[in-house]
Amino acid sequence: MSGIFKAYDIRGIFPAEINASMAEKIGRAYVEFTGAKRVVVGRDMRPHSADLFEGLSRGLTAQGADVIDLGLCSTPQSYFANGTLKADGSVMITASHNPGEWNGFKLCLADAVPISGVTGIMDIQKIVENESWKPCAVPGRVSTYDIKEEYAKFLRSFVKFDRKFKVVVDYANAMGLYEFAGIADLFDVIPLYDTLDGTFPNHEANPLKLDTLDAICAKVKETGADFGAAFDGDADRCGFIDDEGNVIPMDLFTALIAQDILSNGPATILYDLRSSRAVPECIRSLGGTPIQSRVGHAFIKAQMRETGAVFAGELSGHYYFKQNCTAESQGLAVVMLANLLAKSGKKIHELVAPLRKYFSSGEVNSKVSRDTKEILSEIKEYCRDGHVFELDGVSAEYDNWWCNVRASNTEPLIRLIVEADTPELMTAKRDELLAIIRK
Repeated sequence: MSGIFKAYDIRGIFPAEINASMAEKIGRAYVEFTGAKRVVVGRDMRPHSADLFEGLSRGLTAQGADVIDLGLCSTPQSYFANGTLKADGSVMITASHNPGEWNGFKLCLADAVPISGVTGIMDIQKIVENESWKPCAVPGRVSTYDIKEEYAKFLRSFVKFDRKFKVVVDYANAMGLYEFAGIADLFDVIPLYDTLDGTFPNHEANPLKLDTLDAICAKVKETGADFGAAFDGDADRCGFIDDEGNVIPMDLFTALIAQDILSNGPATILYDLRSSRAVPECIRSLGGTPIQSRVGHAFIKAQMRETGAVFAGELSGHYYFKQNCTAESQGLAVVMLANLLAKSGKKIHELVAPLRKYFSSGEVNSKVSRDTKEILSEIKEYCRDGHVFELDGVSAEYDNWWCNVRASNTEPLIRLIVEADTPELMTAKRDELLAIIRK
């Protein structure tokens, strides 16, 4: 049982690890932990999501909470509903980009504040394991609510473009269909895999895996589209393709959106510490205040609230907006990209080109058997002549290169990223650091 309770959500294989019975226990434990009286619940298109909803809603109502059933929706829509409906919390039933046999739950408090491993998931786990919820005399009720029209109106309120850009959209047979539906008529859409199918018959719904983007890259080139957008399973992440059919690095996409946001005046913008130096340089040049963040949506959202940031971008393709309860909205990311295209009069590859000024290793993963603390200590010693800090793992900055080494929050891996002014320097430093990590 303990294996399904993760750093950021609850996730496992159906029905061996997660099923309706477990969902009911999680529902009871959620109310016991949060004290919530009104809970928004949405779900993705996986064949077993409906079963999990039935179990979860039984548990929530048995503990006295009213359930607002959104039905099928994207994760950003569930966050929007949480805030719009002034609920005490929300649960999204999804396993995001995982294969079809997986499912799970993303848990939030009011205003879409995430419940993570350090802020409640492990407490909920203990309640589930001990079945230590108090009896409730008056059960809650289930009602339905359709959030789609309000979410569409929200997205359209940010539109500044007045032409129909040609866009290839890879829905991956998943919830991008719902995330994009409210603005689809504003674009000339060329769809890929636009039927819901929780078995993912065409490719894994994970734009971080570049091979899943082969079809959309080819289609953008073939059709002469202005850009492409590829959603993950629950549409809280998106990968973007430029007009030449090239993948836009997700950190550089943060800088693109910052350009549209900062055209409205100065603002604070967060970027995760794995991002290219080009990102804070771009933000600063436009009068914004760039602030580094550690990796992980719960940490980033908390830091956004602490700093008053209006936007944050993560290397994994999560884009966070203050206007959507300080949470993801990939529909809003698409709108702001179109705004920037219309305003600049340039093609996307022309906007990205000035940002491609450094050379990155990308994130390199290593399975290790040694103690993580020992490895990070050796990295600190190697980098002792640089500016070393420990916001998330060990980072070191030099005039002409930088690196970050950290332990994964979700897998038994050490992750390394190196960026340098030249490809030769990047390769040399990457290999030297990998030799330390993997020895």
